[in-house]
Amino acid sequence: MPDKKSIIHHCLYFTCNALARQIRRMAEEAFKPTGLSPSHAFLIMLVNDQPGISQKELAAALQLAPSTVTRFVDALVNKEYVRRETDGKNTLIYSTAKGKALEKPIAGAWSRLHDRYGKILGRAEGDRLAAELDQASRLIERE
Repeated sequence: MPDKKSIIHHCLYFTCNALARQIRRMAEEAFKPTGLSPSHAFLIMLVNDQPGISQKELAAALQLAPSTVTRFVDALVNKEYVRRETDGKNTLIYSTAKGKALEKPIAGAWSRLHDRYGKILGRAEGDRLAAELDQASRLIERE
């Protein structure tokens, strides 16, 4: 067991939260030119890639609560980036022309973010770390 001064560096909870805060700052800087938060940008990217995606599918893909996705979609509908269509009990989300026009700026923001942390960690190490964190998240989610 590590000593009390270094325990924080051996605790997954604290190290993941510290990393999340640092990456969030980097992501917000990378996405600032788009006028979108990274989460809103990722939602638009998913909708552009899968027109007619359901809010339930968006929640699963983003690993967010359905109520959070509803708030995101509401905000993006208000900005006229996406639109909703009802199909029975399902609410399907489609991009508008304005939302489709964000495809290249969003791709550029993701590239800037990836390049920035890739320069710090090394691109291969950054990709490996992302894959391992994703796997750990999925394992813990099943608990």
